Amino acid sequence: MEGSALGHHISRRFDGDLEALRGRVLNMGGFVELQLQSAVASLIEGDSELGLKVSHDDHKVNEMEVSIDEECSRLLATRSPAASDLRLIVAVIKTITDLERIGDEAEKVAVIATRLAMVERPGDRYREIKHLGRLAQRLLHEALDAFARMDADSALRLCREDRFIDEEYEAIQRQCITFMMEDPRTMRRSLDVLWMARALERIGDHAKNVSEYVVYMVHGKDIRHTELDDVERELKLTGRR
Repeated sequence: MEGSALGHHISRRFDGDLEALRGRVLNMGGFVELQLQSAVASLIEGDSELGLKVSHDDHKVNEMEVSIDEECSRLLATRSPAASDLRLIVAVIKTITDLERIGDEAEKVAVIATRLAMVERPGDRYREIKHLGRLAQRLLHEALDAFARMDADSALRLCREDRFIDEEYEAIQRQCITFMMEDPRTMRRSLDVLWMARALERIGDHAKNVSEYVVYMVHGKDIRHTELDDVERELKLTGRR
């Protein structure tokens, strides 16, 4: 095989490897989405078996992270990627770390939900957690969608929308503190709600991180700890948007 043909063949194989790598990340993301959905459902429906399943399946998320990380290491060692290919692999390594942590937070919700399923559920069926859970699920889903489509504009928008989860968490926090001060008998339930709300708020943070990595993959710009207005202004000035 001539040198140019060999180089083209190797390049095509590498492109295939990268596409397969992205597919594995999205498969992991889909499984983590299911874990989160099931964790919240186990609380709302009082389904202890579903909560136990989420806890039991957390090891699958960990195994996916390790396997994808090993593939990234192999590609870095054997392909010596440059420019956008290198950014993709770096972003994948960071993304799977956040997805694994989302899995951990979903497990926390499921553990509490499993215990609460053994006692009488309140009449509001944990309405505040249900709403916050929906916000977290939507942010995660759309972050993964932006990753799949390499859509930096959507990713930037999602970075802004994380504040809605923060605001909802702060409202739940104030409500729970008020309940505990007015009636100490509500302390156990309020603390459980606070722990679950905190876990969901952290999931929102990790989903935001995934969105930031999309911008890095597409534009090569690390926007962590940067004002989003400044990021958008710079991308417009450089013609990247």
